[in-house]
Amino acid sequence: MFYGLSKFLKQLLPKQLFYRSLLIVALPIIILQITISVVFFDSLWIKTNIGMTRALVGEIKTFIDSYNQEGSDKNFVENTFEEHLEIDVVYFQNKQFSDLMNEKWYSPIDRALRRELKSKNLEYWFDTSKFRHTVNLKIKNEGDYFEFFIPRERLTSTSVRIFALWITLPAILIIAIAIIFLKNQTRPIKKLAEASKKFGRGENIEEFVPSGASEIRQAGFEFEKMRKRILRHLNQRSEMLSGISHDLRTPLTRMKLQLALIKDKNLIERFSNDIDEMEKMLNEYLQFSSESNKEQTEEFEFNELIENIIFKFNNNIIKFNKGEIFIFNGRKLLIQRCLNNLIENSTKFANKIEVSFQKLKSNILIIIEDNGPGIPINERENVFKPFYKIDKSRSEKSSSVGLGLSISSDIIRSHGGKIELSESNLGGLKIVISLPF
Repeated sequence: MFYGLSKFLKQLLPKQLFYRSLLIVALPIIILQITISVVFFDSLWIKTNIGMTRALVGEIKTFIDSYNQEGSDKNFVENTFEEHLEIDVVYFQNKQFSDLMNEKWYSPIDRALRRELKSKNLEYWFDTSKFRHTVNLKIKNEGDYFEFFIPRERLTSTSVRIFALWITLPAILIIAIAIIFLKNQTRPIKKLAEASKKFGRGENIEEFVPSGASEIRQAGFEFEKMRKRILRHLNQRSEMLSGISHDLRTPLTRMKLQLALIKDKNLIERFSNDIDEMEKMLNEYLQFSSESNKEQTEEFEFNELIENIIFKFNNNIIKFNKGEIFIFNGRKLLIQRCLNNLIENSTKFANKIEVSFQKLKSNILIIIEDNGPGIPINERENVFKPFYKIDKSRSEKSSSVGLGLSISSDIIRSHGGKIELSESNLGGLKIVISLPF
């Protein structure tokens, strides 16, 4: 039960730090203002209005009793009442007023006036909304009736508007100041997240300058240290691979020269195949390391890139289903190399290939399907390992060294994406590449 309630509350709460922090600041203020308002209206304003209404109805009752008293000077009573209580009175003889009136059950003034008039057993009619500053009240007096024009200030306190103004404006001001401060506090976090996102996608970023609170600055400093260590490690790895690849070319060349002196043709053929395979590995290493080190991010149109790759194959078995025009920011040559490797692999094992491109809400999908033999489920993770080959006969047919899928996976992951293998509707392999933008 509590887990379900907690999950429900999490769905209602905002996801961003800025709005959560604002909720922490604003919610207590709003609750406090509502509490103060309820206490004020209940214990002060409403009770004050009831007391004022009760006094007014008592004065009206006194006036009617004095007016109806035998031998009283009716003009004197009426003039005294109007002069000292500031209430205009009109007496209508031999006239009846309608009992129908527009009662506002939601109005505290109407409720208080109605309750006090009933308590004095008076037959009444009133209208509190016809005039802006005056309440119109009629009281039956046997076959006649009195009509009173009462200032609204006699029934309600006007300080409620001032109170509402003073209780609302400070709350709005405090929340506005909180929004400004929270914006300044969350901006460094957004900058750090943006820098991490760019770095995770392999984009070159300038030196990150931490800002904000001490904890955020510390996180920024640690991120910058980590970024420099990773870059240094990647550069050392690339330089080491390039150096090893260059150094191995010399003994390979010597081995080729020595093969020329061997007279056994079978032995020469076996050694030549091994040397060619090693040379191909070295070439792929050199090409990948040089491209990944030198290439900068740039904007390019994805449909056009895929069309150019397919055009180079000049193969009618490849069908391309265009998506909407989309400009992507990334390392164009690396992505081109990745897609080229994947499509080339499909052309070696299939005679029908479909390539499609889709743009989703926050990422793009490149889907490559074929009708080839596919890859078993238990081998789909292994094929991304360097130098891994599913079976010897397949690798001999494709002259593969086992680096194509590994390099393709590294390229996609360096852009913050992922690559997945599954069964195609065509009966072969389905490759789904997801890239964020």
